[in-house]
Amino acid sequence: MLKTLSHGLKSMFEFSSSVISWQKVHGRHDLPWQNTTDPYAIWVSEIMLQQTQVTAVIGYYAAFMQRFPDIATLANATQEQVLQSWSGLGYYSRARNLHNAAQTIVDEFDGIFPTEFDDIQRLSGIGRSTAAAISTFALNKPQPILDGNVKRVFARHFLIEGWTGKPAIQQKLWAIAERENPSEDAIAYTQGLMDLGSSICTRSKPKCNTCPLNKSCQALANNQTQNLPTSKPKKALPQKETTMLLIRMGNEVLLEKRPQKGIWAGLWSLPEIDMKAIASEVAQQKFSLTTEADEPLPIVNHVFTHYKLAITPQPLQVISPPKYKEKAGYIWMGLEEAIGAAIPTPVRNILLMMNQFNY
Repeated sequence: MLKTLSHGLKSMFEFSSSVISWQKVHGRHDLPWQNTTDPYAIWVSEIMLQQTQVTAVIGYYAAFMQRFPDIATLANATQEQVLQSWSGLGYYSRARNLHNAAQTIVDEFDGIFPTEFDDIQRLSGIGRSTAAAISTFALNKPQPILDGNVKRVFARHFLIEGWTGKPAIQQKLWAIAERENPSEDAIAYTQGLMDLGSSICTRSKPKCNTCPLNKSCQALANNQTQNLPTSKPKKALPQKETTMLLIRMGNEVLLEKRPQKGIWAGLWSLPEIDMKAIASEVAQQKFSLTTEADEPLPIVNHVFTHYKLAITPQPLQVISPPKYKEKAGYIWMGLEEAIGAAIPTPVRNILLMMNQFNY
């Protein structure tokens, strides 16, 4: 038993020390949110990095931090301003949660980012792994992390079979995360796990020959690197269709505010109608606009987590100016301004396409 315990301690030490040594030499050290202990800066980066690659985040991060340099500025901003700065980054619930959490920090923590792990986890949009990363990087209070990259490293190295989204598999991975988390050099270790998953232990074609863990990786030893982590069971996504109205008046386009719950909550979008409805009749009945329909633009396809959406963009030219231009929940906006507004990516693509076709 003593021999088994000794072997286990040796294995734990070798895993963490290998990650730490590799990170200090080969890991990333110059990302915009590194080399700081500002919890706000690290928090924003961790939220942006959820479900988004580093290369896509860097530009958005710089612009967001310039627009909202601290918690108070973010909390005092409108949701519209926050969503506009997030526009194009996707998964907009992250921005709404960030905004809500900033207001919570101002209201409940006097505008100072909380230092207790449980308090951090209670903030909107922050789960255990994100809270752990903030606690480790900003507060020097090490906690084990388990983001997507780390799950992949653990699943391969320790030969954990089964979809990582299953509670039982999650439990196994968290146990490994807790066991392997070192008491020293936790920042280098945590960053090293992220860097390994991002640059070496990638989803496809992992660079096993340059991995610091290749001598102890069980997936590599068993020729299972391409099979792990186990893929999520495939389920056919339902197909939905909709028509979006491109109502133009001069250089302005009509946008509608999405509800605060559901898809694209709180964003500006194009008015949607049933596929069978007659666009010009809807424009007359709903907006009191006399319009003339042009040929529909090419269908734009967009994939959500739970379904696929085929959007038919239907241009409508306003023939005569409306008697009353303002309408609650709707806004006329110049095309260039609309393209840069807080709108969903497929809507932006439609507006860019409309601009290209000179409608």
